[in-house]
Amino acid sequence: MTNRKSSDNGVKPPDRKMLSRTLLLMTVCGVAAFLVLIGRLFYLQIIMHDELESSAIEQQLRETALKGNRGTIYDRNMNVLAISADSETIYLSPAEIAMYGEDIELIADGLSEILVIDREKILSLAGDRASWYKTLARKVDAETVDKVREFKNLYNLNGIKIEPDTKRYYPYGSLAAHVIGYTGYENVGLSGMELSLDKNLSGVEGRIVRVKNAYGTDMLYTKFEDYIAGQEGMDAVLTIDSSIQYYVEKHLKQAVEDYDIQNGAAAIAMDVNSGEILAMASLGNFDLNDYQNVGDEAQQIIDEAPKEERSTLLSSFQQKMWRNKALSDTYEPGSTFKIITLAMALEEDAVKTSEHFYCGGSISVVGDGAGRGRKCWKTTGHGDQTLTQCMQHSCNVALIRIGQRVGAEKFYEYIDSFGFFDTTGIELGGEAKGLWWSEKVFCDSENLTQLAAASFGQTFTITPLQLIRAVSACVNGGYLVQPHLVDRIVDKEGNVVAESANEPVRQVISEETSNEIRSILEQVVCDTKEGTGKNAYVAGYRIGGKTGTSTKTVLEAGGVKEYIVSFIGFAPADKPEICILVLLDNPSSATGQYISGGNMAAPTVGKMFADILPYMGIMPVYTEEEKALMDRSVPHLEGYTIEEAKKRLYESGLDYCIIGEKDSVVETLPEAGTMVAPGSRIMLYTESSNDIEESYVPDLVGMSYTQARDVLEARGLYISSLSPRPANSNTMVISHQEVQFGSIVPRGICIKVELIDKDESIYGIY
Repeated sequence: MTNRKSSDNGVKPPDRKMLSRTLLLMTVCGVAAFLVLIGRLFYLQIIMHDELESSAIEQQLRETALKGNRGTIYDRNMNVLAISADSETIYLSPAEIAMYGEDIELIADGLSEILVIDREKILSLAGDRASWYKTLARKVDAETVDKVREFKNLYNLNGIKIEPDTKRYYPYGSLAAHVIGYTGYENVGLSGMELSLDKNLSGVEGRIVRVKNAYGTDMLYTKFEDYIAGQEGMDAVLTIDSSIQYYVEKHLKQAVEDYDIQNGAAAIAMDVNSGEILAMASLGNFDLNDYQNVGDEAQQIIDEAPKEERSTLLSSFQQKMWRNKALSDTYEPGSTFKIITLAMALEEDAVKTSEHFYCGGSISVVGDGAGRGRKCWKTTGHGDQTLTQCMQHSCNVALIRIGQRVGAEKFYEYIDSFGFFDTTGIELGGEAKGLWWSEKVFCDSENLTQLAAASFGQTFTITPLQLIRAVSACVNGGYLVQPHLVDRIVDKEGNVVAESANEPVRQVISEETSNEIRSILEQVVCDTKEGTGKNAYVAGYRIGGKTGTSTKTVLEAGGVKEYIVSFIGFAPADKPEICILVLLDNPSSATGQYISGGNMAAPTVGKMFADILPYMGIMPVYTEEEKALMDRSVPHLEGYTIEEAKKRLYESGLDYCIIGEKDSVVETLPEAGTMVAPGSRIMLYTESSNDIEESYVPDLVGMSYTQARDVLEARGLYISSLSPRPANSNTMVISHQEVQFGSIVPRGICIKVELIDKDESIYGIY
């Protein structure tokens, strides 16, 4: 039998079994590959679905954030202190400039002129072709935006973008700047209430969503645009009264100028019964609408400094300008703290109002060392004094004796109870904490120098806010209040979201003790013979208070002598409603004024009260003595006969001089309504005179009021007082005149002056 060949080439063909195996292998590989594909699709479409979808949407859509309008800040009378207004942000899209082949030079020339931006800066930003967003200017006003839009449309420029934004606007400029605070470019609060209430004031961002192409530009021929509205922030109503704030800042600024204050000044006005802060000021001040501007004088110093030092100098000036001295600075209170010593002594029945205290000029204290002792500011001593006179004279020796009667342990307890160991918790950030001795050191029976120093307010530090709260407790019936700046938070529908309770923290002293303190402190101001605070006296009002003049112990140890002069006052003295504290940091001796709280801070507070109390609806009630010493208004006399005019002037407490031969008055000098000193001689003209005569203004500083009146009248000029205290003392002299010495002025004008009591024998250093 013949064998068959497997193939022509001798290769055996695949048999059925091999074919089956090959088919099986191919099937397995195909299934495996398909399973991998399915797995990959499952991973991409199921597991990675959300992430990939989000990425795809992000690539296809462009989102533009829309800031929610920031809430408005109001004062207690709903006057706007801070508000958001519509504005625009101008930015470049360098990628689109390159994509559309737009002229970078043209763009730089046009925008540099409109936006007042350096041309080279614009060229540099536009040259970054990988970027879609380069900010040129934020918070741009409508007029400038219109010019940019006109330029953009004129040349059909896609690379210039205009984006809606909001701008924070402060209608009162620098008023209450340290309280209100400011926001940054992103409308985020950076200081003051803008920072403290940022969560309440900030709105929720909205956005505009548009479709974009692969190049990142908006797609053509599509109407897709989704607008998601933002949510406006809530409004804040503060306890600040813008009118009271204005009066406080006005007189504080004048004091800084008059006394050449070197390190700034601070003031707080507070409702003694509720703790509501009615005004808080810290000078130097700054404009909230341009909060980085340090002023011309500082800027000149910066510009003249070496280039490498300018940035540090600018930051230093800004930090000093932004610092709230009323909140963030601590100081030695000096004699204003004697109120606290008096309060605890009366409450503990350690002293009686009927008691007398002798001051020989110094007192020995355990721990002071042999022969040292503690001296009174009046080294010759005050002699025998009643308790009221001890406070009127601000006698250190008497207050040390009173503190010793209280005892270190009890004294320390009261310091805690009055809140001096803790911050007040006011809503503003940056509140400082005072520096006090430890209980072990203060209560050391072998060394009572700490107790002695504390009794008259030296060698420890507190904040102005701590002091005004403690003194308010001394005069409001004994209740320690919670100082606060926020009255309420309101949503856009007018619903109150949160509000202050105005509840006292605790009662520190009794109402009986508080009554006694008010009575004593009123005599410090109203007794114009012995009271160190008499320059705070305001005619027609009952005011109480205490002076303070403290040295800076740390600097004094290094041989540098600097003072902080202060005064704290309250009114009305019989039923207090408001308390004001003023601090003047380092007055210059070059002014010629005696450096003391009674001579500088007291008259400043007095002038504040003279404006604020009538504004609050508290009207003056004048005594007959006050009426006799007050300035007079020149009555209307034109058309009256000479005899009638003479009678009216007599009734007004004014004298006269007749110019002319006729029987009736045709004009007067000064004109009707002008305030002049009592006894001034009014010129009665019976014939019209067109001649305008001029006169030379003499130097009035240092003269008494009546002396200056007579000197001016000899020159055909008149005088009136800016001081709220009548010139009823021979020791009162002119400290400032509004029209400068040497000026040439028309005859008949009135020169306004300020008066101060120059009896320096009553002004202490502590």
